[in-house]
Amino acid sequence: MKIEDLLAIDMHAHVELSADGHASLPDHLMAGSAEYFKVAGERAAAVPEIAAYYRERRLAAVVFTVDAETATGHPPVSSEEIAEACAPHADVLIPFASVDPWRGPAAVRQARTLIERYGVRGFKFHPSVQAFHPNDRTAYPLYEVLAEHGMVTVFHSGQTGIGAGLPGGGGVRLKYSNPMALDDVAVDFPDLRIVIAHPSFPWQDEALAVATHKPNVYIDLSGWSPRYFPPQLVRYANTLLKDKVLFGSDFPVITPDRWLADFADLDVKPEVRPMILKDNAVRLLGLDRNDDRNDDSLDDKDSHA
Repeated sequence: MKIEDLLAIDMHAHVELSADGHASLPDHLMAGSAEYFKVAGERAAAVPEIAAYYRERRLAAVVFTVDAETATGHPPVSSEEIAEACAPHADVLIPFASVDPWRGPAAVRQARTLIERYGVRGFKFHPSVQAFHPNDRTAYPLYEVLAEHGMVTVFHSGQTGIGAGLPGGGGVRLKYSNPMALDDVAVDFPDLRIVIAHPSFPWQDEALAVATHKPNVYIDLSGWSPRYFPPQLVRYANTLLKDKVLFGSDFPVITPDRWLADFADLDVKPEVRPMILKDNAVRLLGLDRNDDRNDDSLDDKDSHA
C-alpha cells in the first residue's frame, strides 16, 4: 500500500456478499436497511468489486462483515474468505474480521486463527445486531486476545438502519449500542484500541466524553452524511479530538463519493482535514511502520493447518 498515493482511508466499509452470492444479513434486514438509507437497485458487492471501486478513486478501505449468527440465525459472510480475498488487493483493502461473541471459547479460538493465520488487522462488532452489551464479561476473553495482538476494534454505536421501520425493529435492540458501555472496555483493556463507529445518536455527548477521557478510544464518522453531523461533533473534531477522528463512509449504503463531497463543505480547519481523511488512520492502523505481517501470515497459512 503506497500511503503517499492515497487521497483518503475509509475506516468503515462492509462486505455484504460472499464469492458464492451469500448475503451478510437476512433478506428482511437487508431490505429494511435499503429502505432506511434510500438505496436503489443492487448494492451488495464482493471483495474484488469493492477493491476496484476504491482503487479507481485512489482510496483505501478497511473492510469487514458482521457475524451475528446467534442473534439472527443467519450465517455470516466468512471473515476467513474476506481475508483471503483481500490478499491480492493489499494496495487498497485492509481486512478486519468479525466473530460472534456469543460463541464463547470458539469465538476466542477463531479470533486467534484469524489474526495468526489470516493476518487480519482488526475486528468489527455490532452490539445491536449481535445482541450483546460490549461490557458483558462474556466477551472479555475475546478482548484479551485482541489486545494481546494489538488489534484495532470497531464498535457500532447509536441508532442503526438495520431493522429500522420493520415491525419491532426486526428484533434489533438499540440499547446495546450506547457508547458508555465502551468506557468499561477502555478501562479494563487500556491497550485495546477502540473505535466508536458513527455519530452516536442519541448518545453523541457520551461518545465524545469517552473518546476525550480514554486515550485508546477513537471515533469514526461513518453512517451519516457530514452535512447532518451534530455541531458538537464537528467542534470536537476540530479541536480536542482532531487526532482521534476518522473518515468512514459505511459503504455501500453511504458511498465515499457522497461522503467526501459533503465533507468538502463541512466547517473543518484546513490543517485538520487531512488528519481526518488519512493521517489519523495511518497512525492508528500502523501503516506508517514496515509491517509485512499480512503477507507472511497468508503465505504460511497452509503450513499451520
